[in-house]
Amino acid sequence: MAGDLAAEKMSVRTDGLRIPGHLAVTMDGNGRWAAARGRPRTDGHAEGIKALRRLVEYAIAYGVGHLTIFSFSSENWTRPAQEVSFLFSLMRRFVDSDLKRLIKNGVRVRFLGSRDRLDAGVLALMDEVTGKTARGEVLELLVAFNYGGRQDIADAARALARQVRDQGLDPEAITAEVFAAALATGTVPDPDVVLRTSGEQRLSNFLLWQSAYSELIFIDTLWPDFDESAFRDMLIEYTRRDRRFGGLGQDTP
Repeated sequence: MAGDLAAEKMSVRTDGLRIPGHLAVTMDGNGRWAAARGRPRTDGHAEGIKALRRLVEYAIAYGVGHLTIFSFSSENWTRPAQEVSFLFSLMRRFVDSDLKRLIKNGVRVRFLGSRDRLDAGVLALMDEVTGKTARGEVLELLVAFNYGGRQDIADAARALARQVRDQGLDPEAITAEVFAAALATGTVPDPDVVLRTSGEQRLSNFLLWQSAYSELIFIDTLWPDFDESAFRDMLIEYTRRDRRFGGLGQDTP
């Protein structure tokens, strides 16, 4: 992340745009970006890290409070081992190059997802980032890493079942709010916007419970090409939306 993001935030123009308090992003299209240029898929992932840096800049500059990124899904283990290894190495490189900037700019990082199958080095890196950024108050960056929405729901159900068995929790007391608090995102508001790049129009097991009333925005831009123009276009589309949460819209007679 280049420059002083606090200064950038002072100069950015929101022009009446509605800013999501929580933005969730599926960063899709790295492989297709590389294939279109006759380059290996790993080049696309490397360029995708640059786009991630830009996204964090925009979130800070425009005043997004929570940013969740779908970094590595529980289904991504089916990819070639070499590609999976490269994705892990990219995370290490991102931390090595950006951790000090994240701390300086008030970014608090938290990881969502299972720790199963992750080697000790990756787990230590995740713990280091979480600990060193814990005091950040400008932006909470949630990294969905080895994450699956269905597994998140199953884990929450299992945790509540243990409370019923061991702590005397009344099953009748398990409301939707109680269940939501048991999810990996339990301390975070549900996403206002779920954005997916590359033209694909599906959730792909990302924040399934949490996205019940999110505005779903799909754009054709491949993730490595994501820039401020695409970010602002997303905000414009979000501003146009009439969020009803199951009720009547503002324009309903």
